[in-house]
Amino acid sequence: MPSRPDPKAIETVLLGGEAVYTREQAIELAGAEPEIAGRVWRALGFPALGDDSVIFAESDVEALRITNSLLQEGVLDEEGVVRFARAMGQTMARLADWQTSILSTLIFKEGDTSAASPLMNHVKELLPDVERLLLHIWRRQLAASTARTLAVMSNGDDVVPNYYPLIVGFADLVSFTTLSRELDEVELAEVVEGFEATAADIVASGGGRVVKTLGDEVLYVADAPQQAADIALRLASGVKTHVEVPDVRVGVAYGPVLTLHGDVFGTTVNRSSRLTSFARPGTVLIDDALAESLSDHDDLQVVKVRARHAHGLGLIQPYALRRNFEPGGH
Repeated sequence: MPSRPDPKAIETVLLGGEAVYTREQAIELAGAEPEIAGRVWRALGFPALGDDSVIFAESDVEALRITNSLLQEGVLDEEGVVRFARAMGQTMARLADWQTSILSTLIFKEGDTSAASPLMNHVKELLPDVERLLLHIWRRQLAASTARTLAVMSNGDDVVPNYYPLIVGFADLVSFTTLSRELDEVELAEVVEGFEATAADIVASGGGRVVKTLGDEVLYVADAPQQAADIALRLASGVKTHVEVPDVRVGVAYGPVLTLHGDVFGTTVNRSSRLTSFARPGTVLIDDALAESLSDHDDLQVVKVRARHAHGLGLIQPYALRRNFEPGGH
């Protein structure tokens, strides 16, 4: 019976060569300062191993050389280099875990571990195409992010690039506790993945952006009130599991948001989260700022409901958001 692939062999394929250098050798070949190289390595999320450990491949040296050149040429200062490394390291670590999970599922779906070696050979053949695809997606997302930032900055000289008004929404899978009692781990994982996939499709098709997923919860942002309302209503009605109750509740708030490290922070985010916790299954609650922005939209109903007290936020005035006419309705 074919054995599972050797982890060292997989590493060699993915890194484009064997690990042949110690930390000291790699730093010397890259022409980098040891202290800065260590900071970058840790920022990328890699463990600090002994100086005698042979863990660096030629591609590692080249990456360190590129990082060092950014510093030496004055493109970035030391803190900038470390921040860039941390951003890429954390993002790529999550991406790698996600992709490995998908491959693992394919390999062990039927309990046939003999499929692992052929699949790894196929991955090796696909690497150049995957790298080009990854680069294109990154450039496309960078272009969109840059355009959004420039648009915000053009609104006034006193605008801070990472602090500006946004519409923030939370979608919460309220049946998750029930599901976790009824399903085994594999089935529960399938439900969570289905929820995340459906929510991501709805948010993206509506012009919003998923910030992060938290298993039974999705955090997203949108730029325009009508856009945000449509996404929220579609989320509340569009995610279904086998449990015979409405499955999703949504809270949406409008206000200034701090964008940092690919995440969003601030009172607006907290208010959105609290509105979600106040909402009944299958409904959408919005705050007064978004309600005011939607007041002249004839296709939507914005109805004031009972004010609620939220710890740390004071009194919140929620509004129930509904469609005047459901698609296909009368």
